[in-house]
Amino acid sequence: MKKIINQPSDIVTEMVAGLTRAYPDLVKRLAGTNVLIKTEQTSQVQLISGGGSGHEPSHAGFIGDGMLSAAVCGEVFTSPTPDQIYEAAKAVDTGAGVFFIIKNYSGDVMNFDMAKDMAEMDDIQVDFVIVDDDIAVENSTYTQGKRGVAGTVLVHKILGNLARSGASLVEIKQAAEALVPEIHTIAVALSGATVPEVGKPGFELPEDEIEYGVGIHGEPGYRREKMLPSKDLAKELVDKLVQAFDDDTASKYAILVNGMGATPLMEQYIFTNDVMNLLDEKSINVAYTKVGNLMTSIDMAGISLTMLRLSDTTWLDGLNADVKTIAWG
Repeated sequence: MKKIINQPSDIVTEMVAGLTRAYPDLVKRLAGTNVLIKTEQTSQVQLISGGGSGHEPSHAGFIGDGMLSAAVCGEVFTSPTPDQIYEAAKAVDTGAGVFFIIKNYSGDVMNFDMAKDMAEMDDIQVDFVIVDDDIAVENSTYTQGKRGVAGTVLVHKILGNLARSGASLVEIKQAAEALVPEIHTIAVALSGATVPEVGKPGFELPEDEIEYGVGIHGEPGYRREKMLPSKDLAKELVDKLVQAFDDDTASKYAILVNGMGATPLMEQYIFTNDVMNLLDEKSINVAYTKVGNLMTSIDMAGISLTMLRLSDTTWLDGLNADVKTIAWG
């Protein structure tokens, strides 16, 4: 294992320290925690997300005006503790309440729920949404139901714009419940991710094989087969996603092509071109496209594709709205 680190046990602490020193105008660290909050708070409903580290730039890269108010960084691929989530809620609440955006993993759901109870004992209003956009498998390692993956970033963006506009906690909850079911994601992996403290990949793929449906922690997918050209990988993912929308080709969609950590942008753009060609063939109207490394899996080689059906016209406004964060661009 070759990684640019010091001690594996210090990775998250040192990463958080480096991030705050690189972007002090955007984020600051709560003393004694691995919680990052927006440097300049505003009076609004505050959005908090988080999870295990190793998915950078998620979630700290999306702190800032128009997106998250705080991100809670757990250890690598490990849910953050309830007390750290609670500290984040206390630090950012300005009286309008806080809203948790939680990926559907059992540890995250349990710990955010405990933090909600703790915050409410301090008279902080809290609500939440659980994101379960991964359609690859129904139940998997660490989950009951579908996993929460790259589509979570679109939830940050759309709800973040809504919160900035002055929406109430109730209104954000209603929007979240309408939004999440309209987001579907599926991935393909070329290699596993290496957790530094483990020192080897979480799973092994032969040099000439890929795996469809792998999760962002290396959870099993649904099929392995020989390596294929980008256009064939794109067809597998596009067909699965369109089917998940009941073959609805009349609606408008937003598309997110996400690198898993070790996939060059060159390859992401090739894949995007293939996806767009396939969607053109199906006469699907793509109103918004985003490409990049937004929800990674340390050093996994692979890519995920997210489709969001734009059944609410304000969602496209939210995606296009300007933000000031480290990673959205």
